Amino acid sequence: MKKIALFSVFVMILASCQHKEKYDATGIFEANTVTVSSETSGKLISFDIDEGDSLVAGQQVGLVDTTLLALQQKQLHSQQLSTEKSSPDIAAQAAALRSQIAHQQNECNRIDRLLTSGAATQKQSDDANAQLRTLRGQLEGLLSTLDKNRSSITESASALQYQKEQIEEQIRKSCIAAPITGTVLQKYAEQGEYATPGRPLFKMANLDDIYLRSYFTASQLAYIKIGQEVTVIADFGGDEQYEYPGKITWIAQESEFTPKSIQTQDSRANLVYAVKIAVKNDGRLKLGQYGEVRL
Repeated sequence: MKKIALFSVFVMILASCQHKEKYDATGIFEANTVTVSSETSGKLISFDIDEGDSLVAGQQVGLVDTTLLALQQKQLHSQQLSTEKSSPDIAAQAAALRSQIAHQQNECNRIDRLLTSGAATQKQSDDANAQLRTLRGQLEGLLSTLDKNRSSITESASALQYQKEQIEEQIRKSCIAAPITGTVLQKYAEQGEYATPGRPLFKMANLDDIYLRSYFTASQLAYIKIGQEVTVIADFGGDEQYEYPGKITWIAQESEFTPKSIQTQDSRANLVYAVKIAVKNDGRLKLGQYGEVRL
């Protein structure tokens, strides 16, 4: 009986040792996370999300108070209307002078005919032509002045439009939306708090496509390449393990010291290379969970 018991213990130890040698590398499941930060300043008047919520890209989840921005936008709109109304009517003012010039030209022609017949003096002709030149000079000066005024008004209107567009952009940025489709991992703010530009509001990730950040020794690099399909074994504790198909998507170009939480095939290896292995999540895999790789 003692021999049988000893033999059973030996088999269990051997099986345990064989299981430990099945993996080629180990690692931790991770995901590409996105931290969403506020782009404007103001009170969070709504922020309706919780950790674990599933969001769709573009889905609005919160709003920063835009009352002050709306008032500024209204004021700029009024200034725009006032500026547009102050624009001089160049055509009307020029038309009046052109009418006077046409009338004076007719007067000059009439006096010239009279001068030919001796019914008018040279002085009358000179005075009439001088008046015509004066009117033409006034028209030229008016057009130059009006053109400068119009340019100034146009510049003012453009500046107001630019300010208006800036405010519209700030209002747009006041809407907090999910940048990707995924799950909320952490929430850093609550409704009613004050947001400032750059303040993190929440972190999310697409948990459907995750990866195992594993570590290989230098001697193993010859056996792996980007695009290579491997088997990923997820450890759920105890003897519960599941296999998933994985694909190598990234291999580090530089080595690093072996993380304390990582086991390598060669326990003496001090330097390892990080490798990302993409895995399709069936809903059971969790971030931070331990996993093994079999080539």
